[in-house]
Amino acid sequence: MRKRKNHRNTQSGFTLVEVAIVLVIIGLLVGGILKGQEMIKNAKVKNFTKQADELRAAVNTYRDRYRIFPGDDNDPVGHTGVGGLTPGNANGQISGAEDEDVFMHLAASNLISGSYSGNFPNHTFGGTSTLVWATIAGRTTHWINNTNVPGDVGRMVDASLDDGVWNTGSVRSSANYNNNVPVTLSLEF
Repeated sequence: MRKRKNHRNTQSGFTLVEVAIVLVIIGLLVGGILKGQEMIKNAKVKNFTKQADELRAAVNTYRDRYRIFPGDDNDPVGHTGVGGLTPGNANGQISGAEDEDVFMHLAASNLISGSYSGNFPNHTFGGTSTLVWATIAGRTTHWINNTNVPGDVGRMVDASLDDGVWNTGSVRSSANYNNNVPVTLSLEF
């Protein structure tokens, strides 16, 4: 005689505890990714402000050395020893086409690296940086203008360096800070 085995059709699946553990792991992974992205953005913002500080330092070193702004220098060849540099009008303002010569004068005096021929350096967020005498939101002075800065980054920079208001203080913007709209962010020199 044979014994008959009772075969039950059993369904296997995940228990509630297993599902909860998987959801916790997924939550931790998503949280880690989001925190990592935030850390990367914060590092880029710090690099952005560092670039502006380095430009200020280079321009001030040039002024200390030659007693004139780069770009506005009426004798950049005599000062740097590098031929082919365009002289400025020596009026104490980097204005007009002189902004195109600022970085060439700085590079010729070995205060910044790179090769510039009427082009501007890119900042951390992909736009360009210039130094120019201008009136921005009612204040006339030298400004470091940074194009194509994400609005939320502009807000962060303004809040960390100034008053957080887009059209007042030493950090000004071309428009109110909107997370999805790039702005030209101007930092007072």
